[in-house]
Amino acid sequence: MRWLLRKCTSCGRYTLKKDRCPYCGREVTVPHPPRFSPHDKYLEYRYRLKKEKGLL
Repeated sequence: MRWLLRKCTSCGRYTLKKDRCPYCGREVTVPHPPRFSPHDKYLEYRYRLKKEKGLL
């Protein structure tokens, strides 16, 4: 029952539709962050990407 809520990438509205936004017709994504794990095997790659983009 989790992950039902979606957020439009264009207008920022929330919806329960899984394919398109009912307001503007654009793509929707899951707004929840990924679950944290201290044994995350992709942590190093995310840090590198953030460092390249100047976010760290």
